[in-house]
Amino acid sequence: MPASPTSLTHWGAFTARVDAGDITAVTPPAGDTDPSPLLGNLPGAIRHRSRITGPAVRRGWLRDGPGPSSGRGADEFVAVSWDELTELLAAELRRVVDTHGNEAIYAGSYGWASAGRFHHAQSQVHRFLKMLGGYTSSRNSYSLGATAVIMPRVVGTHDDLFKRSTDWDVIVAHTDLLVSFGGLALKNTAINHGGTTAHPARDALRRLRDRGGRIVSFSPLRDDVDGECEWHAPVPGTDVAVMLGLAYVLATEGLADRAFLDTYCTGYERFERYLLGRDDGIAKSPRWAAQISGIAADELTALARRMASGRTLVTVSWSLQRIRHGEQAPWMGLTLAAMLGQIGVPGGGFGHGYGSMNEPGLPPLRCRLPVLPQGPNPVQTFIPVAAVSDMLLHPGEQFDYNGQRLTYPDIKCVYWAGGNPFHHHQNIPRLRRALARVDTVVVHDPYWTAMAKHADIVVPSTTAYEREDYSGSRNDPLLVAMPRLAEPYAQSRDDYTTFAALATALGFGERFTEGRTARQWLVHMYEKWSAGLDFEVPAFDEFWAAGQLRLPTEPGLTLLADYRADPRAHRLATPSGRIEIFSEDIDGFGYTDCVGHPAWYEPAEWLGGARARSYPLHLLANQPATRLHSQLDGGAASQASKIQGREPIRMHSVDATRRGLVDGDIVRVFNDRGACLAGLVVDDRLRPDVVQLSTGAWFDPADPADPNSMCAHGNPNVLTADVGTSSLAHGCTGAHVLVEVEKFDGPLPPLRAHEPPVIRAASD
Repeated sequence: MPASPTSLTHWGAFTARVDAGDITAVTPPAGDTDPSPLLGNLPGAIRHRSRITGPAVRRGWLRDGPGPSSGRGADEFVAVSWDELTELLAAELRRVVDTHGNEAIYAGSYGWASAGRFHHAQSQVHRFLKMLGGYTSSRNSYSLGATAVIMPRVVGTHDDLFKRSTDWDVIVAHTDLLVSFGGLALKNTAINHGGTTAHPARDALRRLRDRGGRIVSFSPLRDDVDGECEWHAPVPGTDVAVMLGLAYVLATEGLADRAFLDTYCTGYERFERYLLGRDDGIAKSPRWAAQISGIAADELTALARRMASGRTLVTVSWSLQRIRHGEQAPWMGLTLAAMLGQIGVPGGGFGHGYGSMNEPGLPPLRCRLPVLPQGPNPVQTFIPVAAVSDMLLHPGEQFDYNGQRLTYPDIKCVYWAGGNPFHHHQNIPRLRRALARVDTVVVHDPYWTAMAKHADIVVPSTTAYEREDYSGSRNDPLLVAMPRLAEPYAQSRDDYTTFAALATALGFGERFTEGRTARQWLVHMYEKWSAGLDFEVPAFDEFWAAGQLRLPTEPGLTLLADYRADPRAHRLATPSGRIEIFSEDIDGFGYTDCVGHPAWYEPAEWLGGARARSYPLHLLANQPATRLHSQLDGGAASQASKIQGREPIRMHSVDATRRGLVDGDIVRVFNDRGACLAGLVVDDRLRPDVVQLSTGAWFDPADPADPNSMCAHGNPNVLTADVGTSSLAHGCTGAHVLVEVEKFDGPLPPLRAHEPPVIRAASD
């Protein structure tokens, strides 16, 4: 172990001071110019009161056996030994497989879990269940459900839009105008899958401005860009209309680069017919866009001309595709950039996700990272990740997805490790009813999250700070050792130990472990990885003693520069080999909610619709600034942002005055799906008629036995609609919802989000 214990989280590397079995202080590395404040959630995390102290089984499940139950989330638990848990869980898995088949196990286990390469929870559970015979899996992510389906059909990939995006240094040196739809929120650049050791975005934007570059932000939130920018606050959900208005100016004023469109794209002519209104009689002009978005037509016209007059980078945040018809925003953003003709040119073109995570703009590694082999899944059944409630509630029902007609399986066991769907998934009342339908819910977690409280079998896992691992990410130059900082808390175990015991009980222990301890796996993975590199790295023990290893990267990238240089040698992985502004494949699917070219669809949840008469505020359920999703919500940084313990909701002063509200009030946020309490922050850095309530406050029902119960803590997913983006992608739409807000005058319900449930001894 290094002299000063260091480790890595998704939001940064740190050096820790550890006393009495817990982290008491953390220090970021000296080389990180903008360390994340989320590190402030780490002190006290190991021994927090919400830790699960030992194996537990829901009393109703233990008494009555497997089966549907409305008691999940309200029942008490019974403490059991590790041997008893292993026996019970192994027997239940065997029963489900023998009676219903492996397809009856759903193990999406979506979530960020640990940054570690070996102890990554989803990797462990998927390896285990594949050896058991397989499981129904999930596909894509809540963050990028629409993008992951539409962009491979349009540009042949979605991964490279982030992994091989235009470098921040290239943007600083060459971009004249950075036009951002959805902002460039620096709070989101705190994090990266697998960990991050530097946060360069803030400094890059400063250097861009110092050189004379300008930033234009289209977002209802002013602070979606930190510092100076030209801020336009459109009606939420109307970004595609704004882009179409800009594209109309390029098309009608001779500013579109026809040579680029002819050489590198296909189907522009079909799109232009729509743009100019030749088929539907509706020209998508700046005047048309202004009526929808609230952005003045002359401002859009002037901006389009500026975009065509210099080096312009068009960026689209991930948040814009978490809405009904979310496929359209990234598709239209790419189309707008193609019309400018600057794709593949340094400082111009297209970007997706700048300000959404600390990956776009960072040089990628020249090599892969060590991996835990998982093997193939014998079960081919899958669902889009955001369709979990649909699957559980409607077994046997058919649905459309990406040109396929699929059928929801009949799930009997939900197995979750390393995630919290009560943060990610929309419409929590519906999710609770869905979870009540299955026979058994198994959850591995270090903490008593809402998902753990809705489990039948609860497996207490260690945190990343109680085990050995290493990690890194594909756009960060360091592989970082993660030594154990403290002994495992109470009876918690790492998931590898749990699965090894289960595999042994089920007859494939040796195949699962391959005879290796967790430490031996770390060495094996490292040595297998290093043997395939084209550069030398130190032996494992030397790496471990040093605490980190610097890996080579590819700096100075421009997205699709190779394609622009030689479109034949670097043809895209689309049917045409080119950028598909019009997709024959998508058009052939016949979906009315996603035609063959980017288009404007009126959202179900927006201020221009009839629903706004009942719920006149547009709530943006964005990512929090004080934690990663729902991780460590009980930590000091997260708790410091709360108001009387409730998650803060921001509202413009005009809307607060109209409702008789003042800063610091506890308010009830509601619609016809549910309600939650939140603490009011009056803030004019957002558009009137818009409120902002971050996701990630641990779900805390005032009445745990009532699926429709108000959340006392401020989780916005009690309000969101559980509907997919379209028939194409079926992505998450939980970022936008219409609500009303009123002062809460009744007695405040107690906060129990971070309190363990009642746990009895087996003899009680």
